[in-house]
Amino acid sequence: MVLGTTSGAGKSWLTTALCRYYSNLGLRVAPFKAQNMSNNARVVASATGQGEIGSAQYFQALAARAEPEVRMNPLLLKPEADTHSQVVLMGQVSAELTAMPWRGRSEKVWPHIAAALDALRAENDVVVIEGAGSPAEINLHASDIVNMRVARHAHARCLLVTDIDRGGAFAHLYGTWALLPEDERALIHGFVLNKFRGDASLLAPAPQMLQDLTGVPTVATIPMQWRHGLPEEDGVFDDRTLSAGAVHTTVAVIAYPRISNLDEFQPLKNVPGVRLLWARSPADLAGLQPTDWVVLPGSKSTATDLAWLRAQGLDQAVAAHAAQGGVVLGVCGGLQMLGEALIDTAGIDGNAPGLGLLPLVTTFEVVKTVQRTQAQFGAVQGRWAALKDVPVRGYEIHHGQTAQHPAMAAKGDVAREVIPGIAWQNQAGNVLGVYLHGLLEDPAVMKALFGADAPTLEAVFDGLAHGVAPHFEPGVLDGLVAQGDAD
Repeated sequence: MVLGTTSGAGKSWLTTALCRYYSNLGLRVAPFKAQNMSNNARVVASATGQGEIGSAQYFQALAARAEPEVRMNPLLLKPEADTHSQVVLMGQVSAELTAMPWRGRSEKVWPHIAAALDALRAENDVVVIEGAGSPAEINLHASDIVNMRVARHAHARCLLVTDIDRGGAFAHLYGTWALLPEDERALIHGFVLNKFRGDASLLAPAPQMLQDLTGVPTVATIPMQWRHGLPEEDGVFDDRTLSAGAVHTTVAVIAYPRISNLDEFQPLKNVPGVRLLWARSPADLAGLQPTDWVVLPGSKSTATDLAWLRAQGLDQAVAAHAAQGGVVLGVCGGLQMLGEALIDTAGIDGNAPGLGLLPLVTTFEVVKTVQRTQAQFGAVQGRWAALKDVPVRGYEIHHGQTAQHPAMAAKGDVAREVIPGIAWQNQAGNVLGVYLHGLLEDPAVMKALFGADAPTLEAVFDGLAHGVAPHFEPGVLDGLVAQGDAD
């Protein structure tokens, strides 16, 4: 099990690397995270057909060469507001759990979590478990269902990872260990210093001093890796991760507060000459050329994020870019924003006028579309013409259903439907809206749009494993999965 001293310490990244490392040994491997809080989700197999899990566990399953499925992340919390999250249990939205107070959920969901973990353990040689936040959040310890309760249930050998680049790493490690009950401390088999920059010899004598205090060795010091190619679970793009080469295209992604599925833009970071940036104000879009992109990504609360976009003045900036023939892409919630109106009689998301860049109207429905989708672009024109006849695959997660605006269609203002029910573009050909997440993860799409192959996920996963394993003390990784009880 990979635990962290804080969020952002590197748990997801290290778990993914270990999934591929153990898979490369010929072992049957599965990832597991009891509870994930993220608006980055993927559609995977479930007992009822298809369901949602966190993107991190989806990528970890691929790294493990396993079929992603809902047991790998039995509980997913998707924030809809600062104090409210939609609860997804075993891949399906649960209205009962969504309405329940946080602490009241624990005993309701624990049997599902334990059963999913036990089944994965029975079917695999190795299960690599990821914790959440910190196991030393003592205000939550009594209702914990994701950190040490999972570790105790599985008798897991635990690594505790910290981000040394932030400073205070040894205090984080010691403080986390010290706040754990004695029986839980015994499950900590090693400390990991992550994101280290500099001369490792300068760390002495701190690792030995820490071991003297805790009895736990520091088993790895992993260097900072800016361009490992894996999406940050909920992180923003970092200018230090820019791809090589002179910039020929800027892709500005509107960063509204309830942004979702931001990880699907990771492949753009790996394309030579593409600069990827967040846009939070009109100034961020100033100076864009018609060949540059503005992207309206997915949203967990479309009407709320659309109101925020207007409050920043970004609606006018996006419209101005479109008016000069600039490339605009809307994905899922972003597609809905590009239309004329959002209609919500079911109380799902909210009513709002759209940006009016596509003659479409979206109606929100109680039933949520959750499915993997394969399709093919039709007669795409204009700046998106390279996608004509390109087969695509991805996934859909949305409450809204979108169609032509009837009054506008009667007057001859009709959007070009380039994939039935999924993708539309304006008559000028520069604005494209799609319901399909994962479009930019499709190699055929990337080849058509940029004429270049981005690194494959297989290459990314192997790079992670090869980049991590040499920095562990000899025998540690193999010893963690040796037969026998953790203690």
